Amino acid sequence: MSTMTFGQKSFTPTPPDKGSFPLDHEGHCKKEMLRYMLCMRANRNDNSSCRLQTKAYLSCRMDNNLMAKEDWSKLGLGDLDIKPSEPTNNSN
Repeated sequence: MSTMTFGQKSFTPTPPDKGSFPLDHEGHCKKEMLRYMLCMRANRNDNSSCRLQTKAYLSCRMDNNLMAKEDWSKLGLGDLDIKPSEPTNNSN
């Protein structure tokens, strides 16, 4: 029995533009991922409020060869002056 019906177009998958995004099976970046997720929850899923955590997570992935090294400006994080490893002081 055929799974196609008349007039249905066949689906042709396309690979992502940047290649694969391997899973972190070893948990190298779990701490950064959890900080990002906690930030997202605290900010009602507003990712613009969690850009430092995003940069820290992506930096960890790049440092552990879980993604290709990319310029921060291409990732939309080039305007952040604080390095991801530096703690922020929010107690002003």
